[in-house]
Amino acid sequence: MSTDELPQAVLFDMDGLLIDSERLWLEVEEEVVAWLGGTWTSEDQERMLGGSLDKAVRYMLDLTGADVPPGEVGRRMLDGMAERLGACVPLLPGAKELLAEVRAAGVPAALVSSSHRRLIEPVLDAVGREHFAVTVAGDEVARTKPDPEPYLTATARLGVEPRRCVVLEDSPNGLAAAEAAGCVTVAVPSLLPVPPAPGRTVVASLTEVDLPRLAALVG
Repeated sequence: MSTDELPQAVLFDMDGLLIDSERLWLEVEEEVVAWLGGTWTSEDQERMLGGSLDKAVRYMLDLTGADVPPGEVGRRMLDGMAERLGACVPLLPGAKELLAEVRAAGVPAALVSSSHRRLIEPVLDAVGREHFAVTVAGDEVARTKPDPEPYLTATARLGVEPRRCVVLEDSPNGLAAAEAAGCVTVAVPSLLPVPPAPGRTVVASLTEVDLPRLAALVG
């Protein structure tokens, strides 16, 4: 496969795409909302899927009516996730293989996440920092997903055209961000179903994705 046929870059989401972290987030969210005096459901988690920490904190405080500083709620959530990721980073099937294939072909990759830098670092240690030329965390941009800023930031740092890049995402918020940035998208749904759309391919797992398939999408 020639260089001209390859994507200029492949951009990866993190939570629910590379790592099986949504169940960890659910545990943390349940704990924090219980501390606030409320109850957290799977429906609440789905509403926050792919969103920012600040948005989740505001939602929790509105849900419970608790008189607690937002910074304290956010700190408890970050502490809970950092503790869990420090103990184990659960990679999803196909993640490591696809990252290795992209790197072996010399295609630049980026990690673009709504999670804070503090939570990205243990994942980079587990997955391998060498796989990513650029990483963008949710606390490093002014507007998080579904705004296109995170993906536009990554493509600008890589020096590539968004329309010649493929983004892999699991959530509607993440897909909206990537598509607004002008990227080709591959959806690997985790908690919420994702319908097909122009410029979007939907698969059940990263095991269904390889570099020739990604190349065909931008060819």
